[in-house]
Amino acid sequence: MDSIRYVNAPLSMVFQKCNDSEEFKREFDSLASSDDDSVGEWLRLAKARGETSESDQVLLTLLTELHRKVDALSAYIKGEDKKLISLSSQGEIEAIGYEHFKLKDSHLDSGSKYYGRLDMPFFPQREVPVFFTAISPKEAKIDLIHERDEKDWNAYVVARERVMIREMRAKK
Repeated sequence: MDSIRYVNAPLSMVFQKCNDSEEFKREFDSLASSDDDSVGEWLRLAKARGETSESDQVLLTLLTELHRKVDALSAYIKGEDKKLISLSSQGEIEAIGYEHFKLKDSHLDSGSKYYGRLDMPFFPQREVPVFFTAISPKEAKIDLIHERDEKDWNAYVVARERVMIREMRAKK
């Protein structure tokens, strides 16, 4: 097995062993469609038709995210919170790679499959659901992640690599 290149990344996650549970798959799917609210869906379709080509994309994204936050506040006030599965373990991630991550402490059973949610520091901020397999007590390989989340994950890895390079240059 080739060595995995990691970069430091202070992230946290909750996770639990799973054996192809339909409950975990249902939550995984629901977290993918959480961004498919009415305004988000309208914007996606408008982009597909080319109706937003002359619009400021950043402004459209910010307005869409503002609409989602208003919807979330409205749901909270009405007591309509989205219930997520309570996962049994919590861990701190110390390093990430493009398809892997490493926990600070030994929480995993090698070869076991897990479902987890990562708190990611990108915009719009959200919990990222992942299915992963432990390759050692501290290391895991991501098996399944939504396409949009994978793109954001990879962009985050690149950003962390840049930070690491700047830190190494500063030490010279």
